[in-house]
Amino acid sequence: MALPRVGRGPSLERAEFAHGSRNLLTRLNRLSPVLFIGKYSNLAPRECLGVRCTLSRKEVTSVRSEGDGPSALSVSSIEEESGHVVRFKISDFKIISHVSVGLGARADEVVFEAIVNDTSSPLYGSRVVLRRLTSAQAQRRGKRAIEVLKKLVRRRLLYHSYSMQVHGYISSVTSSGRSSFTLVHGYHGSFSLRHWLQQSDWLPTLEATLALDEESVRRVGDDKIGGPAVSRQLRLIRILMRDLLIGVNYLHSHGLAHTELRLENVHICPVDRHIKVGILGNAADFYEDGPNGGTPDNNIKRRQMMIAFDMRCVGFMMAKMVLRELMDPLVFTKFKSFLTKGNDPSCLREFLLQLLNRNSPFGNAGLQILDRNWGAGWNLLSLLLATEPSNRISCLDALRHPFLCGPRWKVVPSMSIIRWGLGSTAVRISEEYIYGQPQRRRLAHFIELMEMLNPHPKPKNWLEFLPGKWRLLYCTGKHIGLTFRQPPARVLVGDMHLTISRTSKSNTTFSFASEADFTVMIGQSWPHDKTGVNGKMQVNSLFRLTAGRRLYIMEEDTTGKFSWSPNIHDSLTQKISRRKWQKALPFKELPTSLPVAKLVSNDVEVTLNLSDPLNKDVGAAGKVVQEVRVQIPPEMFDLTKLVCGTYVDSRLLVLRGVNGSALLFTRSCVDVNLR
Repeated sequence: MALPRVGRGPSLERAEFAHGSRNLLTRLNRLSPVLFIGKYSNLAPRECLGVRCTLSRKEVTSVRSEGDGPSALSVSSIEEESGHVVRFKISDFKIISHVSVGLGARADEVVFEAIVNDTSSPLYGSRVVLRRLTSAQAQRRGKRAIEVLKKLVRRRLLYHSYSMQVHGYISSVTSSGRSSFTLVHGYHGSFSLRHWLQQSDWLPTLEATLALDEESVRRVGDDKIGGPAVSRQLRLIRILMRDLLIGVNYLHSHGLAHTELRLENVHICPVDRHIKVGILGNAADFYEDGPNGGTPDNNIKRRQMMIAFDMRCVGFMMAKMVLRELMDPLVFTKFKSFLTKGNDPSCLREFLLQLLNRNSPFGNAGLQILDRNWGAGWNLLSLLLATEPSNRISCLDALRHPFLCGPRWKVVPSMSIIRWGLGSTAVRISEEYIYGQPQRRRLAHFIELMEMLNPHPKPKNWLEFLPGKWRLLYCTGKHIGLTFRQPPARVLVGDMHLTISRTSKSNTTFSFASEADFTVMIGQSWPHDKTGVNGKMQVNSLFRLTAGRRLYIMEEDTTGKFSWSPNIHDSLTQKISRRKWQKALPFKELPTSLPVAKLVSNDVEVTLNLSDPLNKDVGAAGKVVQEVRVQIPPEMFDLTKLVCGTYVDSRLLVLRGVNGSALLFTRSCVDVNLR
């Protein structure tokens, strides 16, 4: 919290402040000095839900703040039930001229810094923060924070290491007869984690604050310090995320959900170099009527919902720490809209590549961090932000995730991580546009291994994953590179999409629409000027989904350059015989066939749209169609050549053509307005 200076120390009993609707603590600029005179103004109570992240109505109901219910514990009952809470007097403190108004868009709190001057107190001479709570709801939050303290203080070492310590409170009655309640909690520096990330030199400054050395980085399995900026940032994010997850897991293990995990509520203590989770005034119990009250099913469901909500908030914090572009409210709004509109979080990379690569002032360091270790960062982010609360990862599983484990920690990857790594590597290779045969063979091997590890071999599973918009990444049977060929028309082909929709929920018939956008360049200046006439080709067809099997052909002779290789069985056998694949594959010997989803097609309809002046010239339009057909895979122009689907998950799709070539697709965002 950035606290400005004023001329003289303000009196806590006689203070009136100017408050507004904006969150004054989320800006780096220090607040202008405020003169404190008169008394507090009578603030109207506001509804406070205690949740700051987008979630469904069902989740909001589960994590609604306890402050909206009946009144919290009275001060006298708090004193009786908890011996760790100290009741202070205002005379026990020397108020420092550092003050701030509001926290998290709350205008019913005033924050002071103070020094304990009571010689009999164990806190004598230490700096603390006095949080004056003015409204009735704010006072309920403060009393709730003290109530939570008595549940957590049994393991004081963990509580002091990962939570902002609450020392006690000040309760009195003002001269106007109104009750006054002030929390006394620990001081952990004037910056929240959000303020750190907003600084231009945040990386070296935060490294110096945490005093990163070999001992500190060994906590994340990395015994190196320094290095490139991307490696340093990844190392720092691992330390911060592990500390945050340990603190959140400490709350969850005590039957509490934080419900307000945000960058503004997290501080970094330079003394013990730990993340401090903010005041637990909106912490909610997993069980409304106690662990023994209510039905077991309701208690388990409520616990899962509240843990899932906290993990979603942790995912938002991780996204902002890695991708600093998301600190911009406009960009973050598009990021949340992508999730709230039902898009799968596993497709965030496809969405963010187009959203963040538009003159980003931060470069691509965040994208590099998430792409490392076979895309492990994208996998953890998708698990934290999963659409279904039951699919979100827990704190303990997140701490064991490869993204948060350094190179010296040997992590045994799960089958889902192995599949994710294969798909991510295949996507990265296809994006490099390397035309050499070694890269083409390597990519073909990755696709073949993905097909063997297909998590959904039965067609009934494809009914859920197949519908959507897919972008073509690579085709093993056709690759157009730099040639000396003189085409009849200069055509620049853009993205090719395959849109699949289900015609009816009662049957297995799907509508396939292949779309290819292109530009026809006219004139002699096409090498330097890529503008021209826009065009679009669309091919529609109906497919029926049935069960089938893919047979491996055991022949010795090769027929055709791009045909389904007869030696594919031998090459795969040699590939999986290595030690690293023996543990990954679910079978010891390579099978002679694999189950697939067979595609039975109907008639094909081709539509071509060209702008002026080519739409009036039939001959020129024919040359354009001919050139487009040369540059795109034949399966995208004639959908009847698609035979079967061999791999599908929430983000990747592999279809096989009649000649054995594989087409690799990635799921794309349907709503173009989000980009």
